[in-house]
Amino acid sequence: MEAQTKPTLSRKSSSNSSFRLRSPSLNSLRLRRIFDLFDKNGDGMITVQDLNQALTLLGLDADFSELESTIRSHIKPGNDGLEFEDFVCLHHSLDETFFSNDEQSEVNQQDGMTQEESDLSEAFKVFDEDGDGYISAHELQVVLRKLGMPEAKELDRVEQMICSVDSNHDGRVDFVEFKDMMRSVIVRSA
Repeated sequence: MEAQTKPTLSRKSSSNSSFRLRSPSLNSLRLRRIFDLFDKNGDGMITVQDLNQALTLLGLDADFSELESTIRSHIKPGNDGLEFEDFVCLHHSLDETFFSNDEQSEVNQQDGMTQEESDLSEAFKVFDEDGDGYISAHELQVVLRKLGMPEAKELDRVEQMICSVDSNHDGRVDFVEFKDMMRSVIVRSA
């Protein structure tokens, strides 16, 4: 029987910059939502165990001791976990470690794609699992389920979510509709 290897938090070269979103308002909103998802008990802190469990649910099993070492360095003395400000610092630290030499930005600028569009494109790809250029209700349901969202239990609710942004009424969300939705979320939250 072959031993399975788990991905670790060590630096890897990557052309996928979905971790890094350079739009400050989008990044702040996204980080707050991620923090709230990981903070299952609502105490304003994310423990190493909370983060490990969330990563596992997303299929991102990490070496626990390495994860613990990385996270502990960002936890304030006397705390059992990361507060939101600590989580933001952890994010920035990982961003620097993994993407400080990221050439993706230069490639996108040469292609005429703005950084915001590049970030939104990467976010869109998270939902568009089959890569067909559309987010279906099933694809949205899969992502919501991975995140432990209660909306994922009912396909009807997921379909309603799709319909609320589906401007051409084809039953799925294309990139333009996704961009419009994300921009309206950012405007409302600002």
